[in-house]
Formats: sequence, C-alpha cells, structure tokens
Amino acid sequence: MNQFAKLASFASVLLVGALFSGAAMAQSGLTLTFSDPSWDGVTVPAGQHCGLQGGAGATPALDVAGVPDGTAAINVAFSDETYEPMNNGGHGTIGFVVAPVEGKVALPSVPGGTLDMPDGVTIAAENLTSGDFLTPGYMPPCSGGNGNLYSAKVTALDATGAELATGRIELGRY
Repeated sequence: MNQFAKLASFASVLLVGALFSGAAMAQSGLTLTFSDPSWDGVTVPAGQHCGLQGGAGATPALDVAGVPDGTAAINVAFSDETYEPMNNGGHGTIGFVVAPVEGKVALPSVPGGTLDMPDGVTIAAENLTSGDFLTPGYMPPCSGGNGNLYSAKVTALDATGAELATGRIELGRY
C-alpha cells in the first residue's frame, strides 16, 4: 500500500470513529417530555405565566429518560431565549434530588414566585429579575404575551455536582 493509500485509510478510520463517538454522545443526552398534556412546547399554557401578568405560573412537570447511573440530582434552568438578560437560566434554576429507576425520573411541577419548595426540591439559583418584575425563586414566563420563546436546560449531576448529561426542551411562546 502506498503512502497516500495508508493516509486515506487512516483518515477514514478517524472519520468513522468521530461519527460513532458523536452518535454515542447524542444518545447519552437526556430525553425530555412533558407530563402534563397542556404543555405542548408550542404555546405556554394559559395561566402559567407570572403574577405581574395575572398568572400563577409553575414549572412544567417533566419526565426525564436517559438518566445516567450515578445521577443524584437534576437541575432545571429556565430561560427566555428572546430576551437576552433572562436567557441562560435567567428565570431561575430548580434543583431536584432524584433516585432514577431504569434511567428515568419524573420531576414534579413546582410553584413560581416563591422560595417555599417541596421536600427534595431547592432553588439552585434564583431568577435575575429586578424592579417591577422582582420575584423570588422561579420566574414564570413574563413577556406580556409578546411571543417570547421559553425553554429549560435539564442537567443530571452526580453527588459531587459534576455534570453527567444534559437536555433541552422548549416550553413554548408567551
């Protein structure tokens, strides 16, 4: 085999390896679905927006699959992707202590605008609101119906807080 053929063969092995490792990484991500059918990922359900806009919003209940062994907690960071100051977890992060069964967990809905959380649930990071929008804990969608896109990043963590896997779900527009 000449040098060019050897190089081409080596390059194809690297490419195939990269493709398979990328596929494995994609499979190691979390799969997220809504437990409540009123959440469809297209439109934030009526009433699930902030108190400032007349709502009494709560986080959507989520079913999480593909949870890696060793997961002790799951954090859910809520964002308004349309309004940069509230993107990247700006609406707050909720932490759940979990004990996955066969790689699955169910995360309950928790109320917005409060620090009072159920057992096993914490405010991992408060929202970044200020002024008239100031509220504790998780801030439900609050764009006033301007069509902003809301999403959540879900992160599986081990007992030391190291990230094991992530997933993203669109909550819908409000």
